[in-house]
Amino acid sequence: MNCRSRIELFCRSEAGEHGRVRAPCGEAPCTSPSAPLPAAFADSGRVKWQRSWGVPYAAPPFGPRRLLPPEPPQPWTGVRDAFVPGPSAPQPGYLPAMTGLLEEAVAPDEDCLNLNVWTPAPGRTGGRLPVMVWIHGGAFRNGSGAWPSYDGARLAADGVVCVTLNYRLGAEGFLLLPDSSSNLGLLDQIAALEWVRDNIAGFGGDPDNVTVFGQSAGAISITALMTMPQAQGLFRRAITQSGAGHHSHPEHIARRVTERMAALAGAEPTRESLAAVPFERLIAADAALGQEIAQATDLTQWGESVGGGTTVLPVVDGVTLPQRPIDALADGAGRDIDLLTGTTSDEFRLFLVPLGIGPRITDQVLHGFLTGFGLDPVEACKAYAYPGATPGDLLSEVMTDYAYRIPALRVAEARAAHGAETFVYEFAWPSPALDGALGACHMAEIGFVFGNLAHPLAGPDAPQGLSDRVREAWSSFARTGRPTAARPPGGGLPHWPAYAGRRSVMRLDDGAASIVLEDPAADRRRLWDTLREAVPGGA
Repeated sequence: MNCRSRIELFCRSEAGEHGRVRAPCGEAPCTSPSAPLPAAFADSGRVKWQRSWGVPYAAPPFGPRRLLPPEPPQPWTGVRDAFVPGPSAPQPGYLPAMTGLLEEAVAPDEDCLNLNVWTPAPGRTGGRLPVMVWIHGGAFRNGSGAWPSYDGARLAADGVVCVTLNYRLGAEGFLLLPDSSSNLGLLDQIAALEWVRDNIAGFGGDPDNVTVFGQSAGAISITALMTMPQAQGLFRRAITQSGAGHHSHPEHIARRVTERMAALAGAEPTRESLAAVPFERLIAADAALGQEIAQATDLTQWGESVGGGTTVLPVVDGVTLPQRPIDALADGAGRDIDLLTGTTSDEFRLFLVPLGIGPRITDQVLHGFLTGFGLDPVEACKAYAYPGATPGDLLSEVMTDYAYRIPALRVAEARAAHGAETFVYEFAWPSPALDGALGACHMAEIGFVFGNLAHPLAGPDAPQGLSDRVREAWSSFARTGRPTAARPPGGGLPHWPAYAGRRSVMRLDDGAASIVLEDPAADRRRLWDTLREAVPGGA
């Protein structure tokens, strides 16, 4: 075999058969065809990694398997190419206003339950490596594990095995159907983690040291996985970026979503009926429902999907997901899992600025939102005010707290009650996109986490040093459960204490601006003291 052109890896399928995948390789000599071999990646010096793309972890979830739990992939004989990413889940794509800010999925198609693996060269492994499994975001309707921003080469060069995956989205993944399971998208993620458990040692990874990390819908998924019986024992650590444990639907809301989406698609709200509908029509029905939710005046009608940013969410069905995740955490679920969680400073500006919504927010609209959230409008406006702020600016600040920061802090508080440490961050580096109007918006940290500073939100002069420190913290956490390791003075981040006690938050910014804050924005946090709370024993 000419190792300059290809390598062959043994991978075990769920059926117990042995096939091989063929993946890119660099110039290292071949040593064993049954072990991962290196490829070359050069940037600021030569580092080595090997990748395998488009590896199936489950069978295509369409045809007779549509709207059913994932099944094992068909075993193959011989060698299967792993040179290119596999198809992404069917999805609508982003609005034109987001063009240039967000990446689009790779070739959406039916055979979408696949994953990608990056691993260091064998000479760098030194035994079993920590494993980091990425679950992408996209409001449970968009996204792909194969976005260029999620390329795991730099993380592999840092000494971890990195895995990214696809899962079912929208109606295909998160409806409440009387004749099928709920949370099919979460079950897909569990199937991928089972694949990691069974196969990752062949890539140099330690199946007993798996960290699941993800952003937005991916982080919401991970918080749910921390509480799901079927996911127990599949990962040891979790990193949740801009997503926590509040965003789920109780059965009555999930049923309303399912019934309305089925009606918009011209079908009955059953698996049998919806499985006969082309996925393009279901995607269109999902988009139409999102518009209806955005225009709804009753803030309780659609639960956590109020505003239309999401339609489907994980369903608290009492079986696959027994409780609302934040309530399960308050009851002690997941306390044995190490957790790093956080948000960006200006999350919601990504959803207001590109769409031109901010200037249309009046004082009356702002006060309506504040009242609907249970806040006193006068007190809230006083706490959130800053010089030159418009009503749209204040709404962005409030929504950042409502949807992201306060839910993340509730997770840390719930875990602290059970003696479980949680490390909390705030990513504060402002994106230069749209002339700086986005601030440190939703997704601004992703390029820094992966070390891929060509991310659209990072801009041309993104600080490499900040990315180095963030990657070091994430990979240190994956190795040890601690985001900062002992370093000489002046190296890396300062000591990062857990949140409990002093409400410590690591503020991540360029240069010396990365500091530990104690109870930042305390006046705003206290406004929510009786709101967005966990309910121990809650359904």
